[in-house]
Amino acid sequence: MNHDQNQPEKQREKLRQEDLKHPASSSQGSSLANLVGNMGWKVTLILLLTLILVTVVVSLL
Repeated sequence: MNHDQNQPEKQREKLRQEDLKHPASSSQGSSLANLVGNMGWKVTLILLLTLILVTVVVSLL
């Protein structure tokens, strides 16, 4: 019975390892949350302030 419980775990790990080989894998930072998580908080703050400023300027035009 213990062998049956380990088999799905091995299969999941094998699938995860194959997924990591693909550059478009979601686990390698293709989402916005991972992108922001990789940047520092100062860069994220500057990016947000820039986006807000651009939005205000565009709305005034």
